[in-house]
Amino acid sequence: MPPADSPTLSVSDVNRRARSLLEQGIGEVWVEGELSGVSRPASGHIYFTLKDASAQLRGALFRNRARFVASPMRDGDRVKMRGRVSLFEARGDYQLIAEAVQAVGEGELLAALERLKQRLAAEGVFANARPLPYPPRHLLVLSSPTGAAIRDVMAVLAARWPLAKVTLIAVPVQGREAAPALIAALGLLNRQHALDPARDVILITRGGGSLEDLWAFNDEHLARAIFHSRLPVMSAVGHEVDTILSDLAADVRAPTPSAAAEQLVPDRQDLLRRLVSLERQLQRATQARLNREAQRLDHLRARLRHPGEVLNRQRLTLGEIDARLARAMQRRLADDQRRLAQLRQRLVARPPRREVEQAGIRLAAARGRLDQAMQHAQTRQRERLAGLVRQLQAVSPLAVLGRGYAILEDDQGQVVRRAGDTQPGQALTARLGKGKLRVEVKKRME
Repeated sequence: MPPADSPTLSVSDVNRRARSLLEQGIGEVWVEGELSGVSRPASGHIYFTLKDASAQLRGALFRNRARFVASPMRDGDRVKMRGRVSLFEARGDYQLIAEAVQAVGEGELLAALERLKQRLAAEGVFANARPLPYPPRHLLVLSSPTGAAIRDVMAVLAARWPLAKVTLIAVPVQGREAAPALIAALGLLNRQHALDPARDVILITRGGGSLEDLWAFNDEHLARAIFHSRLPVMSAVGHEVDTILSDLAADVRAPTPSAAAEQLVPDRQDLLRRLVSLERQLQRATQARLNREAQRLDHLRARLRHPGEVLNRQRLTLGEIDARLARAMQRRLADDQRRLAQLRQRLVARPPRREVEQAGIRLAAARGRLDQAMQHAQTRQRERLAGLVRQLQAVSPLAVLGRGYAILEDDQGQVVRRAGDTQPGQALTARLGKGKLRVEVKKRME
């Protein structure tokens, strides 16, 4: 026992020491059990009891962490929780301060989903990034007709862009039928696109829910159908913290259905404000232009002269030009007359007849030299041609044939050079010095 004079601790001191020992001694752990007594007060915190067959543990999930839990926490759910063991000093309650909640079995499911996500990413299924028409001419919405998502989308479209044309294609968005129905609807819309090109955007949307509620949108075949869609696809499934395969395969992802509608169409109020601003800018620019043109008009008016004054000035200028032209013409005429007289004197000094006679003499001499050169050239060419004829006859095979030889040819016109190239009974042609003979091989002697 502690001595009687030991310091006395307050209840707060004891609880503070107990909390420190629990937090430092156990630290952060994973705890598995069944939820019981789940309560959600107005503060946003979640209080619960985690129990197994022989014990129970109180716990709390504070608001700043509760918003990241996708699945709702309900009595009877079996979960795994990551957190630190602590103590609530005000009441002395021993408790688990949870940081993350995961349904039992969900870890394996998420691991399989992560493997599928990596495989599809490697195949390029998440590479779509086509721009969407803005605003779309005809929006096709794949969603539940009774869900909050379509109401949110229509409300935002009506407020921002009442001109939007929207067609709802009702499909289940939860359960086993959801993924096949969505795939079939995507295929039908893509086939109809050729008949109605005005249908230019597909929106796939639904509200938030648990991982099981949204699981249809993690279907591999649905992700591939979205990737192969000829129409651009926007996906807005679940809340902002939910990231599923259909979001990744789509061309554009929106965090919520309302955000999707806001991204698809402009805000008419913004456009009206912009139009008003542009109108004011146009008015200011127009007024500034009018002011500048008025100043320019005043300047031109100040420079403007009376037409009579301009005509008198031009008349004086014209008289000066006329006088200069007359003087220039007289000088040109006098120069031409002097040049003509000089040419006449040169013509008298050297009459053209003498030049023609001399040219005739030179032409006759050149003609004689040309005739002699042509005769010499013809003689040389004849002699050269005769020599070439003699050389050709010397080497011509026809000259050899004239001395009694013959050339044998087969039916293809090929010359037979060896006896081995023939066969007994083969017909050949013998070319002689004059004429040809048709012969037949009787016997081959090699």
